[in-house]
Amino acid sequence: MAYWLVKSEPNKYSFDDLRRDGKTVWDGVRNNTAALHLKAMKQGDQVLYYHSQEGLAVVGVAEVAREAFVDPTDPAGRFVAVELTPVRALPKPVTLAEMKANPALANMAMLRLFRLSVSPVTPEEWASILAMAGE
Repeated sequence: MAYWLVKSEPNKYSFDDLRRDGKTVWDGVRNNTAALHLKAMKQGDQVLYYHSQEGLAVVGVAEVAREAFVDPTDPAGRFVAVELTPVRALPKPVTLAEMKANPALANMAMLRLFRLSVSPVTPEEWASILAMAGE
């Protein structure tokens, strides 16, 4: 199993929206590096859900329910999407400021390549963020 982080603006699609809907197609990713990460996701992989623009925090955990398929929003058929399902909300959101202040997360892809909407998370980073969230 691998670990990932996805970002979404909560006013466009929040973690609460995912919980309400029960699943979503994670589409619209047009950055080539982020798209490669989507292609690498496997069913059962765990995903940190980060609210960008507003909130700036990891707020929940999701799971990859369906591996990469052609993104229905891409008329050229060049990019892929995955399907995510909610697992749980975190007991306490982990803010961007808290992540940046944690030396254990200094090399985290999300903090180094902030513009990516999909990035890998190491098992150690995963454990640190969940501990910061009170799990």
